[in-house]
Amino acid sequence: MVVLVPTEITTPAITVDRKDAMRPARSTASRVFLVLIAAAVVVGALVAVFLVVDAQRATHTEAERVTAATAVTLAASPLVVETLRDLDPDDATRTLEPYALDVVAGASLDFVTIMLPDGTRITHPDVDRIGERYLGTIPDRPVAHTEVFTGTLGPSVRTIVPVRTADDELIGWVSAGVTIESISETLVRRLPLSIGITVGLIALGVLGALVARRVTRRIAGDLPPGQVRDAVASYESLRTLGDALRAQTHEHGNRMHTAVALIELGRSGEAIEILTETSRQSQSLVDQVTARRAGDPAVGALLLGKASQAKERGIDWHVRIEPETPKSPLTPVESVAVLGNLIDNAMDAASLADDRWVRVTLEAADAGGIVLEVSDSGPGVAPELRERIFAQGFSTKPAGAQGRGVGLALVHSVVLGAGGTVEVSSGPTTFRVVLPPPRGATKQ
Repeated sequence: MVVLVPTEITTPAITVDRKDAMRPARSTASRVFLVLIAAAVVVGALVAVFLVVDAQRATHTEAERVTAATAVTLAASPLVVETLRDLDPDDATRTLEPYALDVVAGASLDFVTIMLPDGTRITHPDVDRIGERYLGTIPDRPVAHTEVFTGTLGPSVRTIVPVRTADDELIGWVSAGVTIESISETLVRRLPLSIGITVGLIALGVLGALVARRVTRRIAGDLPPGQVRDAVASYESLRTLGDALRAQTHEHGNRMHTAVALIELGRSGEAIEILTETSRQSQSLVDQVTARRAGDPAVGALLLGKASQAKERGIDWHVRIEPETPKSPLTPVESVAVLGNLIDNAMDAASLADDRWVRVTLEAADAGGIVLEVSDSGPGVAPELRERIFAQGFSTKPAGAQGRGVGLALVHSVVLGAGGTVEVSSGPTTFRVVLPPPRGATKQ
C-alpha cells in the first residue's frame, strides 16, 4: 500500500517591520476589555440622556399638574367667587392680593393672577402690573386651558380656569403658573440622581469588562485575535488530520490482517489481490497529489486519510486535483483546517442520504488563484440558513465533544482573512472556496 506521509506542519516565518515590532498587537483579552468599556460608556451616556429627558418631561408634567390643581382650587374658593361677584376691582385687589401671594408661597408657584372676565388683572406678583390685561390665552368658552406662554415673568407653564357663580355665570378667571426657569432649577436638583445612576452603570460595566478580560485571558492568554484564530486553526488541523490518519491506519491494519490470514490459509492469490487493490486505490490519489506542481504533502495526507474514513462510513469518495493548480496562499495548517472541516461536514451530510457520496475538486481559478469545491449528496442547506451557517456558534448538530459551531466559522474566517470567498449552493450541496494567488505570484 502506498501511503503519503505528511511533512511536519510549520508556520512560515513572518518578517516584521521594526516599527511594527515596537508596537505589539493588542491581546484579545485587552480588546474585549476595551470593547466592553466602550459599550458601558455608550450605554451609560444613553441612560443619562434618557434620565435627563425623562426628568425634564416629569418636571414639566408636574408643573402642569400643580398649576391646574391650584387654579381649579382658587376658582372654586368662596372668597374668590364672592369677592369677584360683590366688590369693585379696587376692593377686590385689596382683598385677593394677599390671599394670592400666600397661595404662591405655599404652592411653590411663581404667580397667581386673578382677573375679571375681560382679562383685567385683579392680582399679580408685580403690583405695578395690576389693572393691565392678562398676557396669555383666554379661552373663548369658560373652560380650563394649560399652555406655555411668555408673560411679564418670562416663559412659563400656566393654567387658566374660569370663575363661575352657582348660576354658572362667568365672573372672572384664575391663572396659576411656574416659570421655565423654576422648572429648570427643579431639574438641576434632580440631576445628581441621574448622574449617580449613570456612574453606577458605568462602574458595573467596568467591573463586567474586568471579569470578561480575566476569563478571556484564561482562555486565550495574551494572544492577539489573529493568533487566537491561528491556534484554533492549528487545533482543527491536528484534529481532522489525526482523525484521517487514524482511519487510514485502521483500514490498512484491517487489510493487512486479512491478507495475513488468507496467506495462512493458503489463499495467497486472494491476499495479493486485496493488497494490490489497496495499493491501486491509494496510488491513484498519490498520483494526483504529486502531479500538482505546488502540492502540499499535508493536504495529500489529509485526503488519503479522509478516503479511508469515507470507506469506513460507506461513502463513495471522489477526488479530482488538476496538475496546474497553483500554490495556496494559506499555510499548511490553514489549508488542512479549511479542507478538513469542509470534508467533515460533507461526510456528515452524505451519511443522511441513501446514495452516499462526497466529491472534492481542486483546480486553478481564472485569476491565478485556487478553486476548492466540496460537494455531497446530503439533504442540503435550507436557503434561510445559508448566511447563518458561517456564524460563530451556529450549528444544526447537537453539541458534542468536538464543540459546536466552530468548523464553518473558522473556514469563513480563514478564507476571508486570505482575501478569498466562500459560498454554498444546492443541487448538489456544494461549498465553493476561491482563494487568490499568493502575494507576489503572477498569473502564468
